Amino acid sequence: MYKEFFELEDIPFTLTPDPRFIVFTPSYNEVLASLYYGLENAKGLIVLTGEVGTGKTTALRWILRRLDSSVLAAYVFNPRLSVDEFYHQVTQMLGIKDWANKAELLASMGRVLEERHRRGLRTVLIIDEAHELSDYVLEEIRLLMNFESDNAKHLQIVLTGQPELREKLNQPNLRQLKQRVALRCKMHTLPNVDEIERYITERLLIAGTDQPNIFTPGAIDFIFQCSEGIPRQINNLCDNAMLAAYAAGEQIIGRQIIEEVADNLDLLPKRDALISNEKAMENVPSSSVLTSEGREDLWNSQNYPEPPKPRMFQSDAPLNGNSNGGKRPRTDNLDDDISLEIGGFY
Repeated sequence: MYKEFFELEDIPFTLTPDPRFIVFTPSYNEVLASLYYGLENAKGLIVLTGEVGTGKTTALRWILRRLDSSVLAAYVFNPRLSVDEFYHQVTQMLGIKDWANKAELLASMGRVLEERHRRGLRTVLIIDEAHELSDYVLEEIRLLMNFESDNAKHLQIVLTGQPELREKLNQPNLRQLKQRVALRCKMHTLPNVDEIERYITERLLIAGTDQPNIFTPGAIDFIFQCSEGIPRQINNLCDNAMLAAYAAGEQIIGRQIIEEVADNLDLLPKRDALISNEKAMENVPSSSVLTSEGREDLWNSQNYPEPPKPRMFQSDAPLNGNSNGGKRPRTDNLDDDISLEIGGFY
């Protein structure tokens, strides 16, 4: 509705986990590199946790689109399955059709996985919302990890879910599964105003704008307070703010519009939380050398600076070159080769 008004080629702040709009912030880079490292080195069982709306599913879909053709990946997004339903989905992935009981199923699965491993092929099972899995299904997942040779896992499994997944794995009855976890990753919220500013700006650039300075610094500051750094909340606030600005005929979105939108979405920060945050920040160095008013003056007096290049997954096309008018290069073709620099895993 507001695409033409803001001269965009796409909607920049949808709530769907579209990997085209992934923004490579430092914390996101760490998670993607960790997932790549775990899959590339056949770590076996990987656990990814994060709060609601932090971008776990987006990261998984980005990884899925980047996997080599030699990798067979199954993506289970509905965790509320019985054991039989779970195995039905897994066997569909592997092309196993004729089995009368669990013993036949496991025997067939073992042969398929062993043959794929012998041919140098990878098999990956990704389960989203894994905190909703029953203990019975989690126990079956542990048993699937027994498909291995002396020096390699024949099946790699990625479990992703909310922080409750960590609590679930700490249950005494699941301690054997917990010990099988080879790599843990945690999806963090965006920690400060600077990263949120970069997140908003880059999504606008990906959407095709020539003017990424639609949101004033005061608006971005308040988005940070209302969203608590959660990308889904940021998207919701920005999308509704752009719609409200379009209805009002405003090309620039200031703090007032964000306040109205946040009120409608019931996302206004609690006054006690604001006071507590202000007190906590009194003795902490600010991430910005200017006050909010100073940033407003600077923003009004010059063009918005080009955001820095991400430190990994960099494109050959320049972010600030003459070939595309200064826009960030489009990322529609997610199957292009990428260069990964991995280091500093925790």
